[in-house]
Amino acid sequence: MNKQDALSIVETHLTKKRFEHTVRVAETAVTLANLYQVSAKKAEIAAIFHDYCKYRSLEEMMRIIETSYLPKDLLLYHHELWHGPVASIKVEEEYGITDEEIKSAIYCHTTGKAHMGKLDLIIFVADYIEPGRSFPGLEEVREMATTDLLKTAWMISRNTINFLMEKKNRIYPDTFHAYNDLTRLLDGGNHFEQNAIGNIETSSGSM
Repeated sequence: MNKQDALSIVETHLTKKRFEHTVRVAETAVTLANLYQVSAKKAEIAAIFHDYCKYRSLEEMMRIIETSYLPKDLLLYHHELWHGPVASIKVEEEYGITDEEIKSAIYCHTTGKAHMGKLDLIIFVADYIEPGRSFPGLEEVREMATTDLLKTAWMISRNTINFLMEKKNRIYPDTFHAYNDLTRLLDGGNHFEQNAIGNIETSSGSM
């Protein structure tokens, strides 16, 4: 699937503001992919579809979670967390996107997760730092994204947890798992070497 076809698909499912956000995330993701030697095509497609199910009805998303392999504990948390996991299923069902790296990046773009691959990290970061966003502390994160993808993701996880705690919101476990795993890696863990994160193939999978 090429960029224009993908954009044409998602545009019909998003508000104008959300579509503009999606375009910016895709552009940011491609920049990061080129910087960190990941397939720019995969990054672009994952970014374009990351919010594909953002405006699906709660009833439909709930049904998909209940009847699929998605973890049922999603239903115990805010519905804003549902659209990524649901989209990871719908892009395969509706458009034949079977590439596991793309589906994983779509799945975890909001919460993060433990053992994120480079494409996961790129979409997670791009969604946070895209140029249309503006809030305290963001410039520090954007600057870090130019030199250290792992530390950038750690900063985002930290900021997200702090923000949710300040609002006294419940926090999905994957967000804590992401923070803990990223902290471990920054403390000298060897996840990059063991999980082939630095050797992502650029042409595998179907799009």
